[in-house]
Amino acid sequence: MDTKLVVADFEDWREVVAEAVALLQDGEVVALPTETVYGLAADVFNAEAVARIFEVKERPSFDPLIVHIGHKRDLEIIVDIPPELEEVVDELVATYWPGPLTLVLPKKPNIPDIVTSGLDTVAIRFSSHEVMKAVAREVPVAAPSANRFGRISPTSAQAVMEELGGKIPMVIDGGACRDGLESTIVAPEMTEKGPVLRLLRSGPIPREELRKIAKVIKPKKTKADHIEAPGQIESHYAPATPMILVETAGEFVPEEGVKYGLLSYRGEGNNSLMEATEWAHTEVMSPGKGKLAEGGVRLFYCLRNLDAADVDVIVAESVSETGVGVAIMDRLRRAAAGSQEK
Repeated sequence: MDTKLVVADFEDWREVVAEAVALLQDGEVVALPTETVYGLAADVFNAEAVARIFEVKERPSFDPLIVHIGHKRDLEIIVDIPPELEEVVDELVATYWPGPLTLVLPKKPNIPDIVTSGLDTVAIRFSSHEVMKAVAREVPVAAPSANRFGRISPTSAQAVMEELGGKIPMVIDGGACRDGLESTIVAPEMTEKGPVLRLLRSGPIPREELRKIAKVIKPKKTKADHIEAPGQIESHYAPATPMILVETAGEFVPEEGVKYGLLSYRGEGNNSLMEATEWAHTEVMSPGKGKLAEGGVRLFYCLRNLDAADVDVIVAESVSETGVGVAIMDRLRRAAAGSQEK
């Protein structure tokens, strides 16, 4: 199959959207940009089309998908919000949509089981990217990241082409992703003491922000047979190259004859590994001042560059687990675990 790469620029992006909508309505899958990572989309109400997502990505059937809508009012098409949660859901939607927040709520009966991996709940969000918004306004879509399962998430159209070129009919190039990390996922619940938000996946909206709306709790580690939302599998986001995460500088002892690549946070500072050995290749997530938000944007881009750099082992520095740093460390730990399984 020839994969068509189409640039959605400010002049003709609506024409590109119309072409993507036509493909989706015909039961095809299309790679679309969002503010977080690129997604592989299919009509959420077409079970056969959604099955194509799992086939293309080689994704296990127990891992549910995120549904993208094109307007806040479309929430009621996809989910049944329990009356006791209406207030907290309204506040989350008003504060963070459109944006990188996914809500897990009871699904409507019209949502195919394949979308939710048989669960009674569905993950749903409203992206702020103009292309995804415009497409989802016409066709609500199920859309996980547009990469092979377990691999590094794509934050550019070129990364999608490298992952899925020849397997899908169309990739829309909407530029580099603004946030670079998959959306934050929460499941609102009511308790005797009031509403709480179960944090199922860390992302661009940190725990500190969510606490302004309701108490945030983190569930225990999820087993593979009890997945509630995407991104909960212990090994994920992994390069093909073996990778280790070094949380303190003294942990790393280089072996003679091994070509190491370094994923550094700042490229300098007390915990930097820049002087630990002669690196075959280095990538810095946030050069200079070391900003966690910039590190999040550049994480997967840098990791892809290292994976293509012909090194034997990727060594990743840790970052402070505050704000977006929690999400970065989550991805680094899962990437390291996934690379060791290959």
